[in-house]
Formats: sequence, C-alpha cells, structure tokens
Amino acid sequence: MGEETGPFFHGTIAELRAGDLITPGRPSNYRPEVVMRHVYFTALPDGAGLAAELAGELAGGSATPRVYEVAPTGAFEDDPNVTDRKFPGNPTRSYRSAAPLRVVRELGEWPRLTPEALRGWRERLVDVPAHRRGEILN
Repeated sequence: MGEETGPFFHGTIAELRAGDLITPGRPSNYRPEVVMRHVYFTALPDGAGLAAELAGELAGGSATPRVYEVAPTGAFEDDPNVTDRKFPGNPTRSYRSAAPLRVVRELGEWPRLTPEALRGWRERLVDVPAHRRGEILN
C-alpha cells in the first residue's frame, strides 16, 4: 500500500453520494477504447479538479465537473502514467488502485482552472483525436 495517508480526491463527471464505490472496469476518459483496470486518485484537490474539468470537456462540455474526497479500499501505487515518465518521483501525488475507492463526500469548491488554462488543456488533449492522446499504462 502506498505511504501516503490522504486525504485523497477523485475528479469525475459522475454524480455520486457518500458511501458509493468508484470501481475499475470503465472506459478511460482520455482513450474511450481502453477499459481501465485501475481507479485513479490524488492527494491534491486541484489535481482532481483538473481531472474533473477535463472529463467534462471530453464529454462535450455539458457535464458538471465534480470532485470527491475518497478512501482507498485496498492497496494502491504511484500512477505510472505521470510518475517517473513525466514527473520524476511523485510531485503530483497521483495514485492508482485495482480496488474500489469509497466516496467520503463531494467537495463544494476546489481550485478551478482559468478559462485560458482550460482552453490550453482543451487544445492539447480534448481537440486531439483519442487515438493520438498517448499510451495509457493500464
């Protein structure tokens, strides 16, 4: 199990309640043809907020981004999609688990992207065809 003790956060467009489980086995937001074997989370609310806003953009911009405080129900590890490949160590404090995450509560507020930053992410990720968004270490 990871050394981090939390709290942990997950960004999504799904409407969830305290006690709900977020489980692996769903299509990736970034590569819909890839079924994810892990659930991803971070110890940084703004990192989860970025994931939530990108999920909303990838869904066409009409979905509501949401950030939840979550609790891992099993072992977890550093997210290899960002750690060591892009950011040596784990400065993003990003993790993944094959076990579900239990929703603790929804955050009412988190650091939001500026319109300019969101436009930049949209150009780098959302406007790129899914098959060109890069490999996902699943």
